[in-house]
Amino acid sequence: MPEQHSVTGGRDVHTVGFPTTTPPERTGVLVVGAGPVGLAAAVELAARGVSVAVVDAARSAALVRAGAMGHSPRVVEHFRRWGLLHRIRAAWTFPPEWNRGIRLATSLVGHDLVPRPAGDAERARFSLAWPIRRPQTALQRVFLDHLRQRDVPVSGGWRVEALRDTGDGVDTTVVSTDTDETRTIRSAYVVGADGGPSTVRRLAGIARAGEYAAEKMFRLVVRTGAGTDRLGPAPSGTNIVFNQRASGFLAAISTREWRVYAGPYPLDAQPADAELLATARAAFGVDLDLELASVTSFYQATRIAETFRAGRVLLAGDAAHVRTPGGNLGEGFGDVVNLGWKLAAVLAGHGGDALLDSYDHERRPHNWRVADHALDRARRARDTLRAIRDIGVPDDADTSADAAGRRAEIGALLGDGRGGDAPGVTYDERYDASGVIWYEPDQLASETPWAADSYADDPRPGHRAPDAYVDPWGDTLYDRLGDDLGLLVGDGGEGVAPAFAAEAAARGLRLSVVHLTHGAVRDLYSGGAVLVRPDQHVAWRGHTLPAGAAAVLDRVLGRSTAAPDAAGALVAAAPAT
Repeated sequence: MPEQHSVTGGRDVHTVGFPTTTPPERTGVLVVGAGPVGLAAAVELAARGVSVAVVDAARSAALVRAGAMGHSPRVVEHFRRWGLLHRIRAAWTFPPEWNRGIRLATSLVGHDLVPRPAGDAERARFSLAWPIRRPQTALQRVFLDHLRQRDVPVSGGWRVEALRDTGDGVDTTVVSTDTDETRTIRSAYVVGADGGPSTVRRLAGIARAGEYAAEKMFRLVVRTGAGTDRLGPAPSGTNIVFNQRASGFLAAISTREWRVYAGPYPLDAQPADAELLATARAAFGVDLDLELASVTSFYQATRIAETFRAGRVLLAGDAAHVRTPGGNLGEGFGDVVNLGWKLAAVLAGHGGDALLDSYDHERRPHNWRVADHALDRARRARDTLRAIRDIGVPDDADTSADAAGRRAEIGALLGDGRGGDAPGVTYDERYDASGVIWYEPDQLASETPWAADSYADDPRPGHRAPDAYVDPWGDTLYDRLGDDLGLLVGDGGEGVAPAFAAEAAARGLRLSVVHLTHGAVRDLYSGGAVLVRPDQHVAWRGHTLPAGAAAVLDRVLGRSTAAPDAAGALVAAAPAT
């Protein structure tokens, strides 16, 4: 049967072609990898005026190999700051009305196991942003269009063969996959965003640590044919199914492509296509004509780089951390947002080398926290599935009292864990081992331990600065800060604002001073003045400046290792490990 492509706005959504331009000989930052994280790194750096180029060995990306599709409110906050949220929202590949939250059911056409939330129940509680579902290729298309408008070169079909860190720059050897032409690209820094098998990580000599998997899963992309009308005109686009044959996500990618999970299998298993298609049909709950468009394996495991920085080479996304699926792309976006402003500050002469060290010191512990949680959650989910199958999931056609009772028992076992609500994973990107945060006296000793299932807005140093409305007309704090360093001035903080403004001006730094006069945001930031980094994390908070604004900015920009003691005096601080 010939392939029929779904089209959005007259455009083919199945394949995203990378430009075939020849990469430049020199650039400020070379990004290796044109996946969503690599392109996002280029978007972030270009917005800060950094000369950046992207290379990738592939010539295109395919929808049928779609990975992450769900993007958290924290990720949507990044989309909005990049000015790309509207374009990403418009890049839907199946009707948005198919989105009904995450449904837990026996199959797509079967029985709900947990009541569906009503109305706005799934709206974000700790953000002004809403979650969004778009396949990775939709993001890549938007990012590529944006980079083309910014004249950022993206070159597909160029494979990295060698890296040489000369101390004052990096020479990267790339080879054309079409002509075997060899070029050397000179850059100040290289960002490796080239996925789990990362060539950049290997060439930089960076090892990984973590737990290996004992079994493997398969992510299938199936294309529907005859019988699709039996799914209804607007089927639920995101489901977690539980029956005796299929389990895990069944999620729409386009109007005809769906992502289905199969497994677990032994590590050496190679199931036949017919077996995988039978699992997919069980997930739908109806005998559809299905074509297997893609099969990729994944693992419940953790592999995290032992450092995210080796000299002038830095890692982001899957090149830095691979773990049990669930939000890893969002962690990649968090990497580039943390790294982008730091590279820009160093290249502009505002930041010291310690600022780049802080990228590893901040992001790697955070990724370990999330990875440990994801692996534990996956293991608990496997135990739950075994318990469900011990009960026995009735056939969808069985409407007997016994079947209804077993479905209720399974629903009680699942509780209300709609995919595992984990606000700590989404919002608690706290950085509590950083050499560039001016922590408050005794703050770290009194911190509530990080937990995946809990979160409270916290405007103390190291935490994500909570967003809020700054006026009655709907302007948000994040919109007001934009890409700049920001000083939030609340009650009692007026006295430090002139000192910060003068010191920033003397250094040529852009500083947005925001006077908090409106309701909730004024109450939230009641601790005087709050210095917010360009990645929306709090760097300092206080009513006075006993050490001076210059000392605070020196530390925040990695130009000093001095830190305040309990009395506010400066003492030398050892680098974080």
